[in-house]
Amino acid sequence: MKQETMRSSPLPTSSTQDKLSEELSALLSMREENPQDFTDAIPPEMSLRIFSELDVKSLCQAALTSKQWNRLIETNDYLWRNHCLTVLAVCCKEVAGDRQEGLSWKVTLVRNYQKSRTKRNWIKGRYSHIRSADEIPPNSMYPFDVETWGEILEAELER
Repeated sequence: MKQETMRSSPLPTSSTQDKLSEELSALLSMREENPQDFTDAIPPEMSLRIFSELDVKSLCQAALTSKQWNRLIETNDYLWRNHCLTVLAVCCKEVAGDRQEGLSWKVTLVRNYQKSRTKRNWIKGRYSHIRSADEIPPNSMYPFDVETWGEILEAELER
């Protein structure tokens, strides 16, 4: 029931972020006085709220901090959903397919993140200067579908 409430909650406002930042600072200062994991001192919902402010890289690093943080981060779809929705804007079909297969938001994000990043770089023209296969940088190719290559070609022709 609590997770359902969190999934439907709107994105935090800047005043909410400031409040969370102040609360996190207070918790960190408590930690210095008493070297206890802040996730032990507050309800799991509050810990998740704090972790939800992290970007993907920071969230992955936080998951490596301790077993408790890992369990909290890895098992909560709420934390991964918004990051995955940014990938959805680029890889709609793939994300929709993964979700229909019942994959978690994190697995969906991991499966589609590199593909979305590569597609975005191609569309932005990052590889427009390439004239032969020998010039293609590593990690710049991905098995895109025909529609994606069509989008990339259109973007190239408009440049």
